[in-house]
Amino acid sequence: MNNKSINSNKQFMIGNGILAFGVFFIVCLFLYLGFRNQSKSNDKEKTFAGIYTVEIADSFTGDSLSVYINDSLLFNSSIGSTAIKFQVKRFAEESTLMIVDNHTDEITPFNLNPEGSQIAVEKKNGKIFIQETAND
Repeated sequence: MNNKSINSNKQFMIGNGILAFGVFFIVCLFLYLGFRNQSKSNDKEKTFAGIYTVEIADSFTGDSLSVYINDSLLFNSSIGSTAIKFQVKRFAEESTLMIVDNHTDEITPFNLNPEGSQIAVEKKNGKIFIQETAND
């Protein structure tokens, strides 16, 4: 057999081995860089000061409403003859209150105060009105 062909095959295999080692090193480096900050952010959950107090007036009697803050469903039911009041602890830096009329699928959005507040939701002449007052 020819020694020249054996040497070229040997060089080819050594080159492939070095290339495989380099790819393995680069993958490990990217995994390390990607996951090194993840453990620090999971150690401390973000908490926000402030409470939102939402009051749905009795002017919605007989209507079916859904109340969302950001993408979290807080309330989904038909309204009785009494006003409904509930409190939600602030859980995001910026929050949007969305009132959805389930019969017409009409959405009324409202940007909330970052420090927490009291929100009154009323219905006048078929339109939804939202009034916000700051917490004392």
